[in-house]
Amino acid sequence: VQLQASGGGLVQAGGSLRLSCIVSGRTFELNAMAWFRQSRGKEREFVGTITWHGGSTAYADSMKGRFTISRDNAKNTVYLEMNSLKPEDTAVYYCATSRFPDRRPEQYNYWGQGTQVTVSS
Repeated sequence: VQLQASGGGLVQAGGSLRLSCIVSGRTFELNAMAWFRQSRGKEREFVGTITWHGGSTAYADSMKGRFTISRDNAKNTVYLEMNSLKPEDTAVYYCATSRFPDRRPEQYNYWGQGTQVTVSS
């Protein structure tokens, strides 16, 4: 299983970005996709999850209303749409997959390489 995250970049505060995560070698059992982020000097932080089967989503409270996760099963791709970005959203964003959705990064076995998002004030 390989995950490839992309779409990061530099954006001004209040702007938007859409990240993508393409999954290759996905198996039926790996139903959950998640996004995490990690800022310099901080622990990896949960952003949200989505399931391939049914599309159920869950978000960290601080991202609700600004971030939206969606998926395209035919393309094996998950998206993270980020709006109203703030400087504190600056981080490396990672996608990950596991059998079940979970907010704990240690529950995920497969990770993408991360994509840098920088929000300028």
